[in-house]
Amino acid sequence: MSSTSFGEPAIETLEHQLDPIPTTSRRRVKRKTWQTVIWFVVLIAFTAIVLYPLLWLFLSTFKPNSEFGQNPGLIPENPTFANYLKVADGIAGVPMWRFFLNSFIIAASSVAGVLISSSLAAYAFARIQFKGLGILFAAMIGTLLLPFHVVIIPQYILFNNLGWVDTFIPLILPKFLATEAFFVFLLVQFIRQMPRDMDEAARIDGAGHIRIFWSIMLPLIKPALITCSIFAFIWAWNDFLGPLLYLTSPDNYPLPIALRLYNDASSGGADYGATVTASFVALLPVLLFFLVFQRFLVDGVATQGLKG
Repeated sequence: MSSTSFGEPAIETLEHQLDPIPTTSRRRVKRKTWQTVIWFVVLIAFTAIVLYPLLWLFLSTFKPNSEFGQNPGLIPENPTFANYLKVADGIAGVPMWRFFLNSFIIAASSVAGVLISSSLAAYAFARIQFKGLGILFAAMIGTLLLPFHVVIIPQYILFNNLGWVDTFIPLILPKFLATEAFFVFLLVQFIRQMPRDMDEAARIDGAGHIRIFWSIMLPLIKPALITCSIFAFIWAWNDFLGPLLYLTSPDNYPLPIALRLYNDASSGGADYGATVTASFVALLPVLLFFLVFQRFLVDGVATQGLKG
């Protein structure tokens, strides 16, 4: 009996020493595993809630016009491809590819104008010392508080006197004049984080502002430029008020105006099937543009903490 009583504690001590993972550590690992599973379930639920409208929009493109208002569910009762054929034919005598082309011209030109003008203005504010710098910078920031509706009438009168109404010029030209204060301010803050030692070294080598801007500054602010490109493209692609004011011919309409034509009650009733399908098709380029360049957004956020 004594040998048994003395042998059991020795065996338990030996098993405890041979066990590579203590009991407390195992409990912690199990607890972390359950916490991870719960977090994944919560994130999946939130993702489903966020993506549900997009999924509903996609599946609704296969609903006939008669199901809208009667079948609010996700799955169409009588799926059909007629909406896609109708959208492909266009509206008001204009094919859908024409609306896409007009939107692409406006959006691509807006991106080019914003990048060129805003980067030059931002470099001047951030790196060049001149009289009235503070006043001009404050005036530029002040334009962020000025609603667009305040300048609609003066701008329209100006472009109408120049004969540019019903053209893309009123929608594109202001982008090349650094009128987007948001992008200028964003790039100014980004450039100010760059160390001035590079500028001074380039000046010692004989480089001027143009060479410094082109060869040094632009490569360093590429994440900020990509961020500006994404926002400029999305804003120009989804712009409705500007084209509504300045464009009068259906051949010049971009996609937002074309979507209104599908839902115009004065033309014999709203075609909800075609409207939903055209909305989904118009959304695809924005999603693709964002998915392609989203990693640059992460790079831009990551480099915000780097200071020279």
